[in-house]
Amino acid sequence: MNRPFKSIIIQAVAIPFIIAGVVIVLLTMDGQSEAARYSAVLPLAYLLGSISWGYMLLQWKMGVDVREFGSGRTGMSNVLRTGGAKSAVVVLTLDIGKGVMAVVLAREVIGTNGAEVAAGLIVLAGHNWPVFLQFKGGRGILTALGGLALMVPVAAIIATATFLTVTALSRYISLGSVIGVTIGALAILALALAGVNSGTYMVYGFIACAMLVWQHRDNLQRIRDGNERRLGQPATKVE
Repeated sequence: MNRPFKSIIIQAVAIPFIIAGVVIVLLTMDGQSEAARYSAVLPLAYLLGSISWGYMLLQWKMGVDVREFGSGRTGMSNVLRTGGAKSAVVVLTLDIGKGVMAVVLAREVIGTNGAEVAAGLIVLAGHNWPVFLQFKGGRGILTALGGLALMVPVAAIIATATFLTVTALSRYISLGSVIGVTIGALAILALALAGVNSGTYMVYGFIACAMLVWQHRDNLQRIRDGNERRLGQPATKVE
């Protein structure tokens, strides 16, 4: 069995077990200690993040490893360049859903802002460094946005509007992403200082921002060198 096919099988088998784990935790953790609830929620958040929808979809649809094209990442923007808009929309929805589900799980089972932040960061780490793909995943923008939309929806709207504006003007998805997450983090800070949301969410804003900018470091280098791919350019096979 070749490695790509083996990776799909492992993830396909893991998905129902992860979903079952989420349901079991939701139904059985009431009354358990906080430590026990964290011990149940955080590993599930990481496994949720590790489900690489972009990788699986393009392997199933086109028989290709998306990591061998374009940026070498599994996220929506590389799926868009490699597999087209329809595939990208599917991945966009599912990757946002990972962040949403992780935060909902933490909110329902543990019920603290700190737990939401921890689950949001862990699911983001799973997306970027998935155990099912030898820790080579995406950049995390959509998964981070999914978590943020539940924690600080106003900041999520501001970050998304910034991303869309910068991307439309520059035609660089990566530049829009970096500036969007930075503005989003600053929006969380401003809202916390204004008393609109919990200051705990600032931890999510700044750690997630640092992770996402780090994941875009190669894009920023290519923008500086003048050879970054613009929106609409197809992906080429990695040499």
